[in-house]
Amino acid sequence: MTKKVIYLDNNATTKVCDEAINAMLPFLGERYGNPSSMHTFGGEIGAYVKKSREQTAALMGAADPQEVVFTSCGTESSNMAFRGLTDPRKRHIITTKVEHPCVLNVARHLEKNHDYEVTYLGVDTEGQLDLDEFKDSIRPDTALISVMWANNETGVILPVEQLAEIAKEKNPDILFFTDAVQAAGKIPINIKGTKIDMVSISGHKIHAPKGVGAIYVRKGSLLSPFMLGGHQERGQRGGTENVAGIVALGMASEQALSYLEDEATRVKQMRDRLERGILEKCFNARVNGSRIKRVPNTTNISFEYIEGELILLHLSDLGICASSGSACTSGNLEPSHVLRAMGIPFTAVHGSIRFSLSRYTAEDEIDYVIEKMPEVIEKLNSISPFQTELRELKEIKTAMKS
Repeated sequence: MTKKVIYLDNNATTKVCDEAINAMLPFLGERYGNPSSMHTFGGEIGAYVKKSREQTAALMGAADPQEVVFTSCGTESSNMAFRGLTDPRKRHIITTKVEHPCVLNVARHLEKNHDYEVTYLGVDTEGQLDLDEFKDSIRPDTALISVMWANNETGVILPVEQLAEIAKEKNPDILFFTDAVQAAGKIPINIKGTKIDMVSISGHKIHAPKGVGAIYVRKGSLLSPFMLGGHQERGQRGGTENVAGIVALGMASEQALSYLEDEATRVKQMRDRLERGILEKCFNARVNGSRIKRVPNTTNISFEYIEGELILLHLSDLGICASSGSACTSGNLEPSHVLRAMGIPFTAVHGSIRFSLSRYTAEDEIDYVIEKMPEVIEKLNSISPFQTELRELKEIKTAMKS
């Protein structure tokens, strides 16, 4: 008998929706033409790529679909934004300590190998930036500012529209990039009403297949192509288009846009119920980051004095899929750089678990996790080497409730 899977790791990847699968299948079969070909059989494929560009632009709130460039993933899009910098006189970059590795690692690469200076801004316990510190960090030689729209581990939403306004007021020539991989399809995005220059999304986070993404590049932004090759994507990204993936991304974007209200209501309510159930039944549980300014599908909960990896293994045995943070750092025994930047106590940072829901999450699945989670935590509490600390914490929590 196959074990039922309760999938609450949607910030790592999502189930491909049926609409996206059905949309892409013809392009894996009879519609196999190259959209760059001169003949009709190939050339007519370009119409489907055009439609997908319009669908993706609509999800991003872009004024002009031509500002959307298709890529292979969010990581490639981030590399485009960073490695496409063109002004040799501007060697300063601003980002944050809580960015995804696809941003942090390329920033460190430019810092180490290409003589850029990078300012890494800290965050408070809610996961938010200090706006004064942000403003003061902007310099005449600042080339790029990169701040994520929503954090992949905590779901915390950063005020990127406001940050872009501040940046442009101080230095209109700065390029402002935001990694919106965890924001797209969860909260409304309206790029055309902002000063943001570049925005990245990833298909497999919004129920499209892995291997396709996009970056919005505002017209007039000076960005050198990162991937050289043919004339594809108006010369901004060489390489034959992944037509099947692009068509699937377009359909998934259209579906995601139609489900925004569901994310904001039903999905959020399930997330909140899961969170309440765990906090009520597990005395050593605490939520990390803002409980207000965050995307509706994500909660990051620490269980003090026990290891997150052990929790995940026990949950997996029960068919429950969760995560301890970014899937890109899976297997790394170092505690989360995001939680460390937020100042989460050492007693809790190693025991953090991220639950991330989707529109496919069901109420009975939330019931199951609420039922099983206390059993897992109590078992691990009983074998924790920190029995004295756990006993004291339980007494404090009991006293607070009475």
